[in-house]
Amino acid sequence: MLVLSRKSMQSVTIGSDIRITVIRLEGNQVRIGIEAPRDVRILRDELVDGYEEVPGLSDEPIIDLASVVA
Repeated sequence: MLVLSRKSMQSVTIGSDIRITVIRLEGNQVRIGIEAPRDVRILRDELVDGYEEVPGLSDEPIIDLASVVA
């Protein structure tokens, strides 16, 4: 396991197309942002073991978050 130290708004890039950014530090929690291609599935670790594909469920977002945040 690679362990890195990052400050707020600093990033780590994985490969050429995945970027993880520390958005905010709040007490003992870290808020992160993940930029990745749409075909990369991102799950919280506690959901990995129980995750299964749901037939008919779309990977397309309901709303475009970039337009909401901008």
